[in-house]
Amino acid sequence: MTFQRARSEEQREIRRQAILDTARSMLDEMPVAEVGLNELSRRVGLAKSNVLRYFESREAVLLELLTDAVEVWIAEVSQELAAGVDPRLPAGERGDQMAAILSRSLARHAVLCDLANAQAGVLEHNVSVDVVLRHKRSALANLGTVVELLHHHLPELGDNARSVCMTALVLAGAMSTYLRPSASTLAAYDVDPSLIGFRVELDSGLESAVSLLIAGALARSGAR
Repeated sequence: MTFQRARSEEQREIRRQAILDTARSMLDEMPVAEVGLNELSRRVGLAKSNVLRYFESREAVLLELLTDAVEVWIAEVSQELAAGVDPRLPAGERGDQMAAILSRSLARHAVLCDLANAQAGVLEHNVSVDVVLRHKRSALANLGTVVELLHHHLPELGDNARSVCMTALVLAGAMSTYLRPSASTLAAYDVDPSLIGFRVELDSGLESAVSLLIAGALARSGAR
């Protein structure tokens, strides 16, 4: 793809979106750590200096993609919670249903998990205060939406809904790193099958962790 000089706001927005779309397609092929500005520039058909006119750094591009990925996930999981949590059940059983839905949904969004895992340690570095403010304000709004969803289906969580939401996302990001074991690690599992227990399946492992998280939050609030 090649571009002529962007002369209007509409042309600039088209070019900006092309950069985001290209970076998004790269994340379908490779982990966050391997998405570089040089390759992004080559694929989008712009000089690196031109890419930097639209985004101040690689990290700024990826932070915006993280916000987009969270919003897509929220739209999807809200429908799944509405269909999958039975309001007639006791709080504990609804909590288990919620944990299963959240975990399965997050596990399907591998790019979201990878971006979330890189957020604090990588993506929030090499960016300006303005970029961080924009990202954090969007994140705060999205967090509020998810907390409202949890409250709607499991009001017994009370003030713990926010902690449940944030911790579940952190867990999903951290556990997603185990989905790409190194060649040496895979070979070690072949040599000693007793070590296979260290290999994590994101959906089942996350469901177990989130179930415990929700159960603990309900116990703290006195719900059953």
